Amino acid sequence: MLKNLLIGVLIIGNLGIAYAQYAETDWKDRDNWMDVQQIFNYVGIEEGSMVADIGCHEGYISFHLSETVGNKGKVFAVDVREDRLETLNEIARKKGKKNIETILGDYDNPHLPKNSLDVVLIIDAYHEIREYKEVLSHIKKALKPNGRILILEKLKSEIIGKSRSEQTTAHSLSSDYVEDELLEAGFVDTQFYDKLGYWENNKEKKIWIIVGILSSS
Repeated sequence: MLKNLLIGVLIIGNLGIAYAQYAETDWKDRDNWMDVQQIFNYVGIEEGSMVADIGCHEGYISFHLSETVGNKGKVFAVDVREDRLETLNEIARKKGKKNIETILGDYDNPHLPKNSLDVVLIIDAYHEIREYKEVLSHIKKALKPNGRILILEKLKSEIIGKSRSEQTTAHSLSSDYVEDELLEAGFVDTQFYDKLGYWENNKEKKIWIIVGILSSS
């Protein structure tokens, strides 16, 4: 169950830790080192897209998605902590955003609507999901034909070459593990990107993205 596994903005760290750049007060600073629009471009998010943000925290990515998809689209913001979703809903009311729907997830199930999404994003959260096989299975069921999943992680220099469990304990993960897991889950193709700079401009934490593409059938 996704609870306790998705943390931070898309779930980070352990459940009791609040990291900077996840609270609304830190979002402007985060815009300085994360190229959100480029991330969206990799998976073709545009006006009218139906998307999900798994591990939404207070909504940094969700509100960027809301602006991009507009009133013709919809954002499903998923987290495992109800207090975070309550904060997100309050910010949405303050901003007048009506195209965001919050969902309280479980450890192994984000409870997304079936056969309805163009893109699912998991930003700096996949490394926290122990039940990733079950979560990927649910995501596949939520995506439309040709739907896409985008996973963004930071690879810390000190954990390169270490086991998956050692990497996730350090709240990091290599793209090699994720690519294999997406293909095993039934995504027919993957695309890799690593020209997005560094997490919080720290050159010991390189940002990478893998996009998994679902079959058209």
